[in-house]
Amino acid sequence: MSRFRSILSRVVALHVVAIGVTSILMPLALYWLLNEAANSLHRDTLRGQAHTIAGFLRPTADGGVALDIPPEAEPIYSGGYGLYAYAILDSKGKVLFASRHDDAPLTAASDSLTSDSFTKRRSNGTVFIGVNVPGAIGDRLYLIQVGQDLAHRDVIIDDIVASFFPHVAWITFPILLLLLLIDIMIFRRALDPVRAASDTAASIGPTSADVRLSEQSMPTEIVPLVHAVNQALDRLEAGFRAQRDFTADMAHELRTPLAIMRARVDTMEDVPVRRSLEADIVNMTRTVNQVLDIAELEAFVVGDDSKADLQSVCADAVAFMAPIAVDSDKTIALTGAEAPVWVHGHAEALFRAVRNLVENAIRHTPAGGTIEVDVAADGTVRVLDEGAGVPVAEHEAIFKRFWRRDRSRPESRGLGLAIVTRVAAAHDGTISVGDRPGGGSVFTLRLRPA
Repeated sequence: MSRFRSILSRVVALHVVAIGVTSILMPLALYWLLNEAANSLHRDTLRGQAHTIAGFLRPTADGGVALDIPPEAEPIYSGGYGLYAYAILDSKGKVLFASRHDDAPLTAASDSLTSDSFTKRRSNGTVFIGVNVPGAIGDRLYLIQVGQDLAHRDVIIDDIVASFFPHVAWITFPILLLLLLIDIMIFRRALDPVRAASDTAASIGPTSADVRLSEQSMPTEIVPLVHAVNQALDRLEAGFRAQRDFTADMAHELRTPLAIMRARVDTMEDVPVRRSLEADIVNMTRTVNQVLDIAELEAFVVGDDSKADLQSVCADAVAFMAPIAVDSDKTIALTGAEAPVWVHGHAEALFRAVRNLVENAIRHTPAGGTIEVDVAADGTVRVLDEGAGVPVAEHEAIFKRFWRRDRSRPESRGLGLAIVTRVAAAHDGTISVGDRPGGGSVFTLRLRPA
């Protein structure tokens, strides 16, 4: 059963086995019941015939008995065509009268004394059944045997029973197969709430941590599991919120000491030391701001009706980062669409994403190089640099938090691309990296058109 992971497949497999067994046993059981019912009917009929024959017995003057069958009844008991055969025995088992030519009893005398009915299978394969009925004539007891050959063409009931299995029993399997199909439909309908709960669970993420699985429409057997899952989600949400709030509070609290430190450093007279400390403070402030951005984006949700002009967002980001590029002896350019490009999204969040992509490109492009921000009408932004490129093995790792190829560089903490990833996920978009023809990297942010 371990090979069937699905509840429905397990139920269907068990039903198939049950159908196979039932389709064999049910016809056999019905055949046996019909056969027993037919035999019982035959025996009752034979007992009636035995009493009829007993009515034809007449006592004789010498103390014996005579059999006086009316002429109109004789064909029924004739040895050739007759429907019934009979034999009348005395108390010692001697045959007094018989319809058979060999004047033999229908069954052995010993059997007559132990059973009131008998069944014999003849050498030609036919079945002969009969009854033993005692009858008193005067003060003497006689045994009247009446039998019938089931192969006789007038035995219609046995013909029906015999033809039941090959001609009628086959319909059992289609009926049970139809029942299986109905069961599958029933189980699929019964499992609809489970599938709905699966879809709901799949939609739960950092931006929808308060969503819970519905317990009202669940089957009774599944409710405890759903309740336990909801409790686990409650605990996870509490831990997630505590961690996010702690990160945001820490980032906020660090801003004030950094501002105070910056003010004190500005009053220092030792220029080399002051410039070194200022650079460290700038890097620390940038890291704190990125951590704060990450904490805010964890709870960020883009409204269904939110839209932003991607061309305008990229223009603002290029203008914002241009002074930094110029100070680094690098060139930055905005290319592509000149008309508004409306996408589903939040302008401020998209600005952060594009700004971080541009900042990453500036950091990896050598002096004298060019950074290009290309906006396409389909809602795609490409940021191209002239750096060393990203190895294929690192295409996924670079978007993880705190991942850095060179940890000796203090100006990078591995948070910029993680922010871009989070913004893309919140907008149902994607971010990817590839190689730029001629050298460098191409970061592609794909968004959904509004």
